Amino acid sequence: MSETSRSGTPPARPTSSRSWLMALPLIAFAALVALFWFRLGTGDPSHIPSALIGHPAPQTPLPPLAGLVDGGAQVPGLDPAIFKGKVSVVNVWASWCIPCHDEAPLLTQLGRDKRLQVIGINYKDAPDNARRFLGRYGNPYGFVGVDGNGRAAIEWGVYGVPETFIVGREGTIVYKMVGPVTSDNINTVLKVEIDKALKAGS
Repeated sequence: MSETSRSGTPPARPTSSRSWLMALPLIAFAALVALFWFRLGTGDPSHIPSALIGHPAPQTPLPPLAGLVDGGAQVPGLDPAIFKGKVSVVNVWASWCIPCHDEAPLLTQLGRDKRLQVIGINYKDAPDNARRFLGRYGNPYGFVGVDGNGRAAIEWGVYGVPETFIVGREGTIVYKMVGPVTSDNINTVLKVEIDKALKAGS
């Protein structure tokens, strides 16, 4: 006679293994979240690696910011050919980006260094607002390309504005900074990487 017929109730089935199996996806997800936060917390988020480092700068021609003039002439847009032969600092910015306001004076300072060229990619911005932004802080950029739909930023692997890239004389990306240029990192990080690029091409 079976246990069911003797007791009138079905035997209890072990549920621990089933519960464990059902909990596995949740445990795996929690482990991934923990790993993500651990990796972010172990260093400066500006040092997030870029898959583009060591690769040629993306071929993303961009139109100029209409009405932005320097010495009476229109400031040119982004032509990928300009990367060859000179160390370039490429800054992705927008007038609506609060950290971009903070880093603007530092980029103006950087723009005075005649050993390099500073290039701006204006990201999803209104032209009037972008011009007012540069009128307020000064224009550090020798070239300003307008990325109105954000496609160029995708090609550059941008996480979010602001971001700054260093492109060597051969047109290859050698460094990427995620987040704003600050008084803390401009000398200890960004200028150090710029000097490396300048020496590498000399």
